[in-house]
Amino acid sequence: MNSEDWLFTETTRISPELLEYVMKKRILRPKFKTEAAERKFWETHDTADYFDLSKAVAVRFPNLKPSTTAISLRLPVSLLEQIKIAANKRDVPYQSLIKMWLAEKVG
Repeated sequence: MNSEDWLFTETTRISPELLEYVMKKRILRPKFKTEAAERKFWETHDTADYFDLSKAVAVRFPNLKPSTTAISLRLPVSLLEQIKIAANKRDVPYQSLIKMWLAEKVG
């Protein structure tokens, strides 16, 4: 069997015979009464047996944003002015600059 007889993916090679077998062996996905039952099931079963990736479609979530929480932070006026000047020099909003500095310090 030469390399043209194989389906190449990023991590594995699948022969046409194996691909056909897998496609025929698709099992209907069971219904679960609880999330815990579903979690336990998927810990011991392979999703490849239950999902047909040939029918998968690309999806975009353009409006998805990371979750954030608004906080109130009291700063001395002079400190806030210094932060705004630094942000202006970097051409970024001052609140974004504060977040970047916090992420650098914490991370």
